[in-house]
Amino acid sequence: MRYLYTLLFTLLVPVYLLRLYWRGFRAPAYRERWLERFGIFEQPLDQNGIWVHAVSVGEVQAIAQLVGRLLDRYPGMPLLITTTTPTGAERVQALFGNDVEHHYAPIDLPWVVRRYLVAFQPRLLILVETEIWPNLIHHAKLEGVPTLLANARLSVRSARGYHRLAGLTREALRNLTLIAPHAEADAERFHTLGARPEKIEVTGSIKFDVHLPGSLRERADVMRREWGGQRPVWLAASTHEGEDEIILQAHVMIRETIPDALLVLVPRHPERFERVAQLIEEAGFSLVKRSQQQPCGKEAGVFLGDTMGELTLFMGASDVAFIGGSLVPHGGHNILEATAQGVAVVFGPHMFNFSEISELFLQHKAAVQVDSVEVLAGQVTRWLSDASERSRIGEAGRELVEQNRGALDRLTRLVGRLLDS
Repeated sequence: MRYLYTLLFTLLVPVYLLRLYWRGFRAPAYRERWLERFGIFEQPLDQNGIWVHAVSVGEVQAIAQLVGRLLDRYPGMPLLITTTTPTGAERVQALFGNDVEHHYAPIDLPWVVRRYLVAFQPRLLILVETEIWPNLIHHAKLEGVPTLLANARLSVRSARGYHRLAGLTREALRNLTLIAPHAEADAERFHTLGARPEKIEVTGSIKFDVHLPGSLRERADVMRREWGGQRPVWLAASTHEGEDEIILQAHVMIRETIPDALLVLVPRHPERFERVAQLIEEAGFSLVKRSQQQPCGKEAGVFLGDTMGELTLFMGASDVAFIGGSLVPHGGHNILEATAQGVAVVFGPHMFNFSEISELFLQHKAAVQVDSVEVLAGQVTRWLSDASERSRIGEAGRELVEQNRGALDRLTRLVGRLLDS
């Protein structure tokens, strides 16, 4: 099955290159360093270290604390982080600077992944969340490189997709040295797809071990004063195409009851910033862009977060946070950076990428799920009008985060065990 997969992947390489070129129109960084994706490097890589693959911004952010722990625990050991997207690359640079080496991930063809493995000669390969690449995992095993699928998650929807390629998925999962899932439900889905039970160790989600910088509260207070200290503020975080229009409709409804309410709108992908700015103006709102560093006066209806790396700050400065990717069938995003700060959180019906976490918060009445623009507007309006109710929800979320910490320690021990072996 893997040979057929390789053949099809090889035939699709021209399509892959055209897609990189096309995406380069919106994000020019896609046209840079593309030879790395084929295992061709300008300079030799430092060898005999740890290779972490995290596809994009969310995965880089999720694994950031583990990377920091590894840098402290294994000083002098090379650490290579690969991403698929330029935004992921930017986040690596912002978080770690020159403490790690970054390259774009290899496409999953045998001769390409072998180049990577030979060039870096890793002692350990860590794949983050759902990065199951059959050829990479197969050739890592041939080279004697242990592989860890860390912070592993597998939604019901993803499991159905992998089941269509059952033979290929089973081989890849059995070639992994260890799988460390979020929860028992993820572990069961991995087992159903062919992973051996003895290779699965549930660690919990390291996303619960969210680290908030000591200066964050002070910076959030400054940000809030810039927006208007007494002004009601709600945040729409990591929105996707087709979702911004719904958010703006909700904001119109909210301002019918709370005329001075401010929406902080943060699109997920930077190539959409200008398009979302246009949507805001078409909806009739006065717009302030974060990138222009202009005052956000009372006349502003929407504050556009068109910068990278500031979402956690915006969350801390808001009264209410809507988590994007959930009103459209994208699968949602991480709610924990908001709930860890005691911010009341609301999300849409499509949270399948974070099903266990979102269900846990719903069960403990520490978040609210909505299914339409009217219900979203009504919920945000109630919370913005009732400080005690949104404070109760926010505090319940904060306590739930505290109760579920510890996955980072468990995962760090697994990494140490694999390195020692």
